[in-house]
Parts: sequence; C-alpha cells; structure tokens
Amino acid sequence: MPLTIETRTAATITAAELYPLLRLRVDVFVVEQDCPYPDLDGQDLLDDTLQIWAHEDGEVLGCIRVLRASGDEPAIGRVATAGAARGRGVAAALIRHGLTLVRPGATVHLHAQAHLEDWYARFGFARAGANDVEDGIPHLPMTLVAPGPTA
Repeated sequence: MPLTIETRTAATITAAELYPLLRLRVDVFVVEQDCPYPDLDGQDLLDDTLQIWAHEDGEVLGCIRVLRASGDEPAIGRVATAGAARGRGVAAALIRHGLTLVRPGATVHLHAQAHLEDWYARFGFARAGANDVEDGIPHLPMTLVAPGPTA
C-alpha cells in the first residue's frame, strides 16, 4: 500500500487515531531519546491544532502537529518518525503537507533539535535565534514564511 497522510482537528480525531500518535511520540522522545518530559501538554485538544500523520498498511510511520494552524504564527512540532520508517521521506512528506495547511504568508515557527538544522533548512526554515537546551537536548528556534499556492 502507498503512504497515506491524514489530518484531523481535535474535534474530528478519534481516540483510536490519536492513541498511536501519542504512543509514537512517547516511543521516540521519551524512550528512544531518554528524555522524560510532559508530552501531554493540553495543546493537542485546542481547536486550531492539527494532528497530521502518515500510515501504511494500518501502521503509523510518522506524525507532526501544527499549533495555531489558521493563525498568523503557526508552529510545527512533535515531529516523530518510527525507527523502521526512517530514511523513507516520511517526515519530509509530513512537513510539506503541514506547510500546505497554514495560511500563506504566515510565519511558521519550529523549535528544532539542533542537529536537524540543515534538514529543516531544506524546507526553507532558517535559524531565528540562539541555541538553547530543552530536556537535555540542544534546540534552536527556526522560522519560515509559508508559501502561497503554486500555479
């Protein structure tokens, strides 16, 4: 089966859809990266948060969330890819899809792990400040201005 990308709001996502996304985030950020942090921050339930995920044969391969999706300054975060799906372009497809869902001209924010700065730059994100350390992992702020529709 081909890779399928789904998008849901808090009002439309089911518990059965949200559970594997939260599980993947815990598997990647808490277990694999040995970084205990409060992933359940309440933002998944906000009206203008989008959950976006890729799946194949019923298995979630990656996910992102877009906060303040319809606003002037949305943010992409919780970018996670299952270990078995890495190197297949899953996260890139999710980022590209997420960028099509924000308002053209909006300033999109991202708090990236520092070692991924060049990877996010492929999509047009640029450093927007100094590095900091979040939960023991170096991060940096990045932004881009969302493109308009292509002709």
